[in-house]
Amino acid sequence: MYRFLLTPRWWGINVFAVLAIPFCIFMGSWQLSRFEDRVDTHQQQEDRSARARTAAARPLERLLPVDKVTSGRQASARGHYDPGHQLLVPGRTLKDKHGERQGFYVLNLLRTDGGKALPVVRGWLPGDAGAKADTAKVPAPPKGEVTVTGALQASENQGTDGVQAGGGLAPGQLGMISAASLVNIVPYEVYDAWITLTDAQAPLRAVPPAAAEGSGLDLKAFQNLGYTGEWFVFAGFVVFMWFRLFRRDTEAAKDAALGIVVGVEGEGREQGQGQGQGQGQGSGVVASPGEDGSGRDEGSGDGQGKAARAGKV
Repeated sequence: MYRFLLTPRWWGINVFAVLAIPFCIFMGSWQLSRFEDRVDTHQQQEDRSARARTAAARPLERLLPVDKVTSGRQASARGHYDPGHQLLVPGRTLKDKHGERQGFYVLNLLRTDGGKALPVVRGWLPGDAGAKADTAKVPAPPKGEVTVTGALQASENQGTDGVQAGGGLAPGQLGMISAASLVNIVPYEVYDAWITLTDAQAPLRAVPPAAAEGSGLDLKAFQNLGYTGEWFVFAGFVVFMWFRLFRRDTEAAKDAALGIVVGVEGEGREQGQGQGQGQGQGSGVVASPGEDGSGRDEGSGDGQGKAARAGKV
């Protein structure tokens, strides 16, 4: 009954199923492990951020370059602010007791003793960076040599929340905090990092550090979880289709063993009906006494010939 499994068609189906099912399970397990890694990394990042708030600040140079370990750590730098290059970063959201509020960052460049400039976010203000009434509340940066302390952050990119990389900003505004966006604004070198001050000057509010890229439960993490479900669904679909095809061919083999051949019996019946109709039509033409009289003439002529031959004899 199951000899159909040895046909070339079923050899192909079986080989495909044997290869596809383990592959789908492997890919689903790999995507699940990626999601679990992101969850673990997110937890580790939160633990590091909690420790960084109470840890002593370290010199900036010892924490560069910024990575998942040093992101959020307390860094300190010494220098003086450049009063001619104060920039406002519009479209930034900050959470407080009233919920999420729209505002802007106040960014100044600290000229360090090493010569490079460090972007420093001095704080956040609610309102519109293009409105004079809101920007008038921005306090002037401290004068002279200062030491700043804050959470170290990596340069932003186009995928960072709040970034406006499309341009079209007014003079004195900055859409993305990065060395690449500042290189054409200031005439000196800039660190490929920035810090957000722990203690903001009133009325500014301190900007909390963001999690390092790739370490939080972002959209990519939940994409991994979604892909996990998809791969396991694909494996189940392959199993379902194999059993469906197997059941169909098994039922066909049982019908053939009982002499029930779907399609062949109906074809023979149609052929038989066609032959019967053809024979009936042919016999009717021969047996009927010629509707046009030809049959009657042939019979009478034949009888007269036989009678004439009998008289001569």
